[in-house]
Amino acid sequence: MDSTILKSDPVVGRFAPSPTGPLHLGSLVAALGSYLFAKHVEGRWLLRIEDIDLPRAIPGIADDMLFTLEILGFQWDAEVIYQSRRTEIYQAALQELIDKGMAYMCGCSRAEIAATVSGPDFGDDEIPYPGLCRKGIPSGKAGRAYRVKVDDEVIDFDDRVVGLYNQVLTDCCGDFVIQRADGPFAYHLAVVVDDAAGGINQVVRGSDLLSSTPRQIYLQRLIGYPTPIYAHLPLVTAPDGAKLSKRENAVSISENTDLRKTGGNLLLTALRFLGQMPPLFLNGVPAGELLSWAVENFKAENIPQVSSPFFVS
Repeated sequence: MDSTILKSDPVVGRFAPSPTGPLHLGSLVAALGSYLFAKHVEGRWLLRIEDIDLPRAIPGIADDMLFTLEILGFQWDAEVIYQSRRTEIYQAALQELIDKGMAYMCGCSRAEIAATVSGPDFGDDEIPYPGLCRKGIPSGKAGRAYRVKVDDEVIDFDDRVVGLYNQVLTDCCGDFVIQRADGPFAYHLAVVVDDAAGGINQVVRGSDLLSSTPRQIYLQRLIGYPTPIYAHLPLVTAPDGAKLSKRENAVSISENTDLRKTGGNLLLTALRFLGQMPPLFLNGVPAGELLSWAVENFKAENIPQVSSPFFVS
């Protein structure tokens, strides 16, 4: 039987921010989009804090994110999940892949992988791993990371915003990392395990994660998890068109403002960014009232594919 989620299943969506920086405009768009996709069809909406890499997490940011969402009227339907408390679950999934012969320890450095490529400099993240350690780590090398074996099949899916998308993993990434030897599990493994454990069957997030999705679908198939429906939203960019980065140019949406007073206006702009058309009489209404209107009147087909700046009116 095809493990893809059936359209008749009750929708369970989620918002999963990383506490490495403040809740910024791009985060707000992702939260709002995922909320509307789920709540418009009377589904459930869950929250997960993706703090799997604790050294990068900023103390207090997760609590600030939850407080900000609450002020804006978002309501989640279960206890908040923290990835940093779930390492045993990820370890069990890794062990299952090892037992199946689908994961192995790799001793290659980034420089060694880059040296296998001739021609232009593609950047470390774009060099497909050539499988140098598939048959075992060469003598004298220490293990650096666990990788999952991939093959040359086409991984494709129909995104609700972007449309049809596909990749051949051997061409774009090769055997990819699922745990570093120094401890942290990779995003791909953690997110797949958490989505399955939470019954998540609809993943709505920024289009910067679109190219990651085939890797996650591949892991779902290996472990036997259902594949959610995906929707990748346009990104909020800086005025110069650059991606809004938490560490470089993102500003907290709560900085120097009282969201109890200005939250409605902020949500109004976010809705327009997502192609929704709130009527003029909603200008100035509280955030919770505006969010209720948006849930009832949401039109997924109006979401644009093109990323753009976000100008608060």
